[in-house]
Amino acid sequence: MGLHPKYSAVILNLLVAVAISLVVNFSYLLLYLVDQRELGKPQPGKVRIVERRETGRLSVSPDGHGYLIYENGDSVYVPQTRVRRLGLENGDSIVADLSVRGRAGGHPLMADVRYRNGVEFDFTSVFNRPSRSVEMLLQLLYYLVVSFILLSILTSSPPHYTSRGFVKRSLWCLVAAVLLYLIAPVTQWHTGRIVFNFMSGRMLDYLLLLKCSFAVAVSVLYGRIYVLISQRQAVVLENERLKNENLTTRYNMLVGQINPHFFFNSLNSLAMLVRERDGEKALTYIDQLSYTFRYIIQNGQSTLVPLSEELRFAEAYGYLFKIRYADKLFFDVDVDDEYRSWLLPALSLQPLIGNAVKHNAITRSRPFYISIRTEGSVLVVSNPRIPKLEREPSTGIGLRNLRSRWMLITGSDVEIIETEAEFTVRLPLRKNEKQA
Repeated sequence: MGLHPKYSAVILNLLVAVAISLVVNFSYLLLYLVDQRELGKPQPGKVRIVERRETGRLSVSPDGHGYLIYENGDSVYVPQTRVRRLGLENGDSIVADLSVRGRAGGHPLMADVRYRNGVEFDFTSVFNRPSRSVEMLLQLLYYLVVSFILLSILTSSPPHYTSRGFVKRSLWCLVAAVLLYLIAPVTQWHTGRIVFNFMSGRMLDYLLLLKCSFAVAVSVLYGRIYVLISQRQAVVLENERLKNENLTTRYNMLVGQINPHFFFNSLNSLAMLVRERDGEKALTYIDQLSYTFRYIIQNGQSTLVPLSEELRFAEAYGYLFKIRYADKLFFDVDVDDEYRSWLLPALSLQPLIGNAVKHNAITRSRPFYISIRTEGSVLVVSNPRIPKLEREPSTGIGLRNLRSRWMLITGSDVEIIETEAEFTVRLPLRKNEKQA
């Protein structure tokens, strides 16, 4: 069973945050592994501790290793791990015991520090420090949390906000990054405690600032890519949804247009003409009825048709109602010949005519007029609102289907204007490029 999209996004953000944390702390992890390897190496020979009272000047190289230089020219090697763990700095004056391996003495190493810059060295603060493993895990966890928070800000509801919204969220990320920078865990060398950065007494930590900036940059870049991919997927899903909805709409349209109610009303109207022995009207009615059904069936899967064909269908479809509402229903058609070749989705006028007849009172005292006209390249269909005494329930499916089909086929929307006196629908036509 698949995960909910919300949980999938959280898990994905968590995995990316883990990757960012590992990349940010790569050098830290590498140094930790090297130190562990050096500490685990077996050292040949026995170790002798030699006490030395002279003061040596510490010289630390760029790679972190150091030497104690004495006035007589002797030098004592200070491993990188000792420099870092004891918090020694370049230029310190140090009195320390020496560690010598092998019978011949070998090159001495610095052992225990007795005095630093004339002050007795306090080992308590050093030994109370957290272990390297704890520091490493704390760093990994911190940057994991930082990256996850930034990614969560950037990737929440991606398909629904614009580039401007992404910029706003990026600014929020910067604000969050500043706050997280202030509460970053750092180790105080003089106390050995892990404290928040704003409590360390050294707010501007360049290494910490560089790591946080890298996490922000990678998070913003990933967030932007994630948003673009999500928006693209949303467009694809929306297109699939519209296609499925279009197929459903066409099916419902066919079912609704060739339904028993309409069919039986048409037969009743035809029977009335037969009983009146009006053969000419009966034949015309049969022709228009057959044309209506044929147009519906043939264009059920069509997309765009010329306006002239749609008007021909509207004439046939309207004729069926005009026979039913003799001398009470009229159509005013005023279409510019220039736009008769322009295109619109097939069967767009049918639901508008059907709804107008269905939801309005049509009487001899108040004849009903349906207007079909062009205003520039827009087809306007309007009718007065004359509510029936007993209103028929309206589901709104016809207009929703029309809007969905229009959006899917033409990429534009129809305009529906409804007032107390009139109901109007404006349909933008598309130019027929083949005849242009």
